[in-house]
Amino acid sequence: MGDRSTVIKLICFLKRKPGLSEEEFHKHWREVHGPLVKSTKSGQYAVAYEQNHRTEGPLEQMGAADFDGVTVQWYRSVDDFIASTREADYAQIADDMTKFLDTDKLTWILTEEAETVWDNRSS
Repeated sequence: MGDRSTVIKLICFLKRKPGLSEEEFHKHWREVHGPLVKSTKSGQYAVAYEQNHRTEGPLEQMGAADFDGVTVQWYRSVDDFIASTREADYAQIADDMTKFLDTDKLTWILTEEAETVWDNRSS
C-alpha cells in the first residue's frame, strides 16, 4: 500500500434523518455538507469525495429505498482515514452529520484498492 497511486475507500450508505424530506436531505448534503468537508483540515486527508444520490424509479422495489445515497471517500491509506477523524475540526463534520443523517443507520466499510473485473466505458 505504499504506492502513491494506491487508495483505500470509505464506502458509506446514507439514510436521511427522520422527518427530513428527500429534497431537504439532498440539498443539505450537496450545498452544506460537501462544502463543509472540503473546507476542513480533516477533509483534506481525502484524495476524492463522491456523493452518489439515489435515483428514483423501479429500483426502490428491490430495497434501494432503504438508503438515500452513498458517499465514497478515497484515502491514500487507512492511517490517513484515521488521522482525518482525529483532527479538531472533524467535530464540525460530525455535528453537521446529525443535522441531515440518521447516524444510527450509517452502514460503512473501508475497502482495499478496487479490482476492475471489466469496464465497457472505453469500448
